[in-house]
Amino acid sequence: MGYLRKVFAIVWKDIVAELRTKEMFSAMFVFAVLVIVVFVFAFDLRVTGERVQQVAPGALWVAFAFAGVLGLNRAFVMEKDRGCLEGLLLAPVDHTAIYFGKMISTVLFMLVVEAIMVPVFTAFFGVNLFDLRLMLTILLGTVGFAAVGTILSAMTAQTRAREVLLPILLLPVVAPVLIFAVKATAGILDGQSMGEIALWLRLLVAFDVIFVATAFMTFDYVVKE
Repeated sequence: MGYLRKVFAIVWKDIVAELRTKEMFSAMFVFAVLVIVVFVFAFDLRVTGERVQQVAPGALWVAFAFAGVLGLNRAFVMEKDRGCLEGLLLAPVDHTAIYFGKMISTVLFMLVVEAIMVPVFTAFFGVNLFDLRLMLTILLGTVGFAAVGTILSAMTAQTRAREVLLPILLLPVVAPVLIFAVKATAGILDGQSMGEIALWLRLLVAFDVIFVATAFMTFDYVVKE
């Protein structure tokens, strides 16, 4: 319980800091909307049809991924620039609590942006995204994205070219999550049954478990070095 309280304290700190500034949330939201608008006009998707069904899953997850990268870029950079990271590392707490706190706060911020983006996406693309299976897919994809992105954000925060380096390292590693999520989303929009998309959901769960466990074992070394 003491460990969980420390994790929650880090999450609460990030939430309070974001509520005061709203810098990360506003940037993620505006960027995600911009990506959707670009897709709509680039592929001339102003009318519904088969083409929309083909493009919509990829466009949705590209918007989520780009917004997530923008949020992850600031996850540890703000701590580093304000001198808070050293204080966290010197605190009498297991360093993995810092990882889980940062990962959970990143997941929460991304989910809030995604919850707002779903009706916006529905309005632009004319497809119904209000499906419990799609909500599960978004949750699993977001957790996997944040699990990888948090540890890479901690790694690149120590470098000068961190804004450029993070996407270069993150996107190839997180590509399986995006592929599985796009496949599951496409199946849901095509009206497939739960059994037909279950494979992609199981792959998402496996990815989440593997990378959370890997980050748990390596974060202490990464954050110290």
